[in-house]
Amino acid sequence: MPLPVPITVAAGDGIGPEIMTQTLRILKAAGAALAPEFIEVGEAVYHAGHASGIGPEAWESLRRTRVLLKAPITTPLGGGYKSLNVTLRKTLGLYANVRPCRSLYPAVATRHPTLDVVIIRENEEDLYAGIEHQQTPDVVQCLKLVSRPGCEKIVRYAFEYCRAHGRRRLTCMTKDNIMKLTDGLFHRVFTEIGREYPDIEQDHQIIDIGTARLADTPERYDVVVTMNLYGDIISDVVAQLTGSVGLAGSANIGDGGALFEAIHGSAPDIAGRNVANPSGLLQAAVLMLGHLGQHAVAARVHNAWLCTLEDGLHPADIYHPATSRRQVSTDEFAEAVIARLGQIPRQLAAMPVREDAAPVVSARPAPLPEKVPVQQQLVGVDVFLRWDGQSAAELGRQLERLTGGRLQLKLITNRGVKVYPDGHPETFCTDHWRCRFVAADALVRGSRPEFTPVPFSDVLSLLHRLVDFGFYIIKTEHLYLLNGQRAFSLGQGE
Repeated sequence: MPLPVPITVAAGDGIGPEIMTQTLRILKAAGAALAPEFIEVGEAVYHAGHASGIGPEAWESLRRTRVLLKAPITTPLGGGYKSLNVTLRKTLGLYANVRPCRSLYPAVATRHPTLDVVIIRENEEDLYAGIEHQQTPDVVQCLKLVSRPGCEKIVRYAFEYCRAHGRRRLTCMTKDNIMKLTDGLFHRVFTEIGREYPDIEQDHQIIDIGTARLADTPERYDVVVTMNLYGDIISDVVAQLTGSVGLAGSANIGDGGALFEAIHGSAPDIAGRNVANPSGLLQAAVLMLGHLGQHAVAARVHNAWLCTLEDGLHPADIYHPATSRRQVSTDEFAEAVIARLGQIPRQLAAMPVREDAAPVVSARPAPLPEKVPVQQQLVGVDVFLRWDGQSAAELGRQLERLTGGRLQLKLITNRGVKVYPDGHPETFCTDHWRCRFVAADALVRGSRPEFTPVPFSDVLSLLHRLVDFGFYIIKTEHLYLLNGQRAFSLGQGE
């Protein structure tokens, strides 16, 4: 009998305590060698004054065990509360979110009986950095942060996952036809690293049509790797296609820890009614057992779960007269799974009972390459102004009169669209204006943009002049060349 492995357990909010109780009950009956340490996170901790939803004692447990099994939690609305899920993933370096989704047809009703897709989502960057600002009375912004190391880690992880699990094809999804720098970097890294994996089929799709195809013909996909926000959306889409988001679990993996959870929310509207489906959390626990090397127990639990579904004992969210024999409560479903421990499903594909099985998530990826020196040159500045006038031409005339010198006005955009010079009267403008200044000798309208390096003192002089003339500066973004290549986007119409 192996020694019990310490894990941290968070029962969560809403339906969380109900489904966690039944999940742990099943794991114990199956013989899982676990030593749970229980922590409190979520709504009560938020209201106790911890803005991130987790307290010091919980962090201590996580540092000891390095493994968390977590039920859904509720993040209070307003008040500056930060998502606990995002906090945990980023603080613990859990950069890979893995969500396997497989059809359970004919046991569970679905239009896609052969669906078998794994979504691998970058977990630390993108818009989920949560850096937002209200810049003017009319305009707010959210920063989309994407790094080369972050892209390299998740892309290599996805390729290694494919190899470890015999997956034949990896699809990358981005929106780099619009976001050419951020999403473009992710796509470029996918192409670069993909050359090291000639044994795996590779393709790239734009996220909007990719999502549509996933919803229509998911059987054409095998493994998908994508960025944080896109991955959050499409993993729920694919999970729902299997019959219910309540059936899917997910793993959050880093070099030094792991978090396992259901992908659904805390569902406070049905809390305490004994009707919730514990399957998502149970599947997360199966992933956890694989991560801990307890493969035989993982297979025992998973196969008993499949047998229960085959026998038509279904919670309310997947009950369907055509495929269900009886609607069961949360407790009854757990009892049914326990009663079937040791059985093998008749129709659904069983999980092999092997102690030497590959990890449910792939091995730690190769180390990142050393950084190559990059020459970074300042060639201008975007100055964002709050200006309550309506005429872009008037703003442009004022700026051109007062700036002059080395840095001169090149263009003005409003919400990314060029409105000066040669703007269109139909363009709607807010009180938020981006004013691009570049070196005077680079200012050649109507030709391909060329940029000349400028000293930072020129930027400071420009800002002083703008303030002296009463302009309200919201923020600035410096314009750089990296190894001679433009490292900023052109304005729409520039």
